[in-house]
Amino acid sequence: MTTTAEPSTTRRGGATAAMGAMALGGFAIGTTEFATMGLLPQVAETFDISIPTAGHAISLYALGVVVGAPLIAGLAAKLPRKGLLIALTIALAVGNGLSALAPNTTLLMVSRFVAGLPHGAFFGIAAVVATTLVPPERRGTAVARIMVGLTVANLVGVPVATAAGQQIGWRVAYWAVTAIALVTTLSLARWLPRIPAARDAGVAAELRAFRRPQVWFALVTGMIGFGGMFAVYSYISPITTEVTGLPGSAVPWALATFGLGMTLGAMTGGRFIDRSVMGSVFGGLIVTAAVLVAFALTATVPVLAFTLVFLLGYVTQVLAAALQVRLMDASPDAPSLASSSNHAALNLANGAGAWLGGLAIAAGWGFTSTAWVGVALSLAGLAVAALSVVVERRSAARAPEYAAS
Repeated sequence: MTTTAEPSTTRRGGATAAMGAMALGGFAIGTTEFATMGLLPQVAETFDISIPTAGHAISLYALGVVVGAPLIAGLAAKLPRKGLLIALTIALAVGNGLSALAPNTTLLMVSRFVAGLPHGAFFGIAAVVATTLVPPERRGTAVARIMVGLTVANLVGVPVATAAGQQIGWRVAYWAVTAIALVTTLSLARWLPRIPAARDAGVAAELRAFRRPQVWFALVTGMIGFGGMFAVYSYISPITTEVTGLPGSAVPWALATFGLGMTLGAMTGGRFIDRSVMGSVFGGLIVTAAVLVAFALTATVPVLAFTLVFLLGYVTQVLAAALQVRLMDASPDAPSLASSSNHAALNLANGAGAWLGGLAIAAGWGFTSTAWVGVALSLAGLAVAALSVVVERRSAARAPEYAAS
């Protein structure tokens, strides 16, 4: 399945601007996804609810991603890519505008679900579009440029939105994302070339990828293993203030530290994946579990807590990229749905991690109990990844037997 951009646009250097526009969309999505985590105390205070209950806003956003990613990527497979990406950024603006206006908890939760719907489809389709704007040997670089927006959101967008939300009110964060989404819409309309859908595109063609066991193993590994990070990061604001003992003004710095780790992971972690995709998956899950154990034991010490948050951000980005490559290797003929489904899987991990971490807090086990929840999820994901390798090797061993017969 391939698409072709207008060559005149790419020759004029428009490809760089087009990828910049898509990266800006990633910045908006990354900001709205993670800013909520830094503003949970303010949201809880506004609606007079507990922090774990406010955390349901995170889970509902993630559910929107899980529902929207495969649904939109599949049903819109025949639509022109430019128009589809523009429609997704408009939907992002609407969802965040509704979040900013929400007068009660119920409407906030519904709005967060709506805001999550375009998330996975945007990233999945943008990644595929980016590869059509550059020579084949630069496909990896193109995809990395799209994801830079997400990492910069964690480095700059989320801390700034959190600080502004603490000083002015949490609604300002969603208004800011609404504005960025609208700017992205205009940028895409100006710079993205017209890219038709592939001639053989369709729901049936995209769904063929799900016949392969390794696609499911990669998705389930992300669904479970990635939840380990989200179990802690979803509650980084109260952990910073209640466990580490720092003032609320330190929360944006904790978020920026995580974002810095993610950004450096995006810039330097590719070398690990180039050496071994599955080695990076195994290593990522093992290191995540180790970091979370250390965090549970030392979160009361500010220097150690921030160092471990940095490491968590770094390994998170490496693991996410490794899972993306693993999934693309397993489904080369269904790029849009495969890429989108990966983001759906990771956001299912987001929702599950936030929910399970909230259960541990609500049970009275304290905020550091979220780290132990994360350890369990990381090790469970590691077990799924190990099973995938066993199944793959057995399938490869049977193949010559079938060929000989």
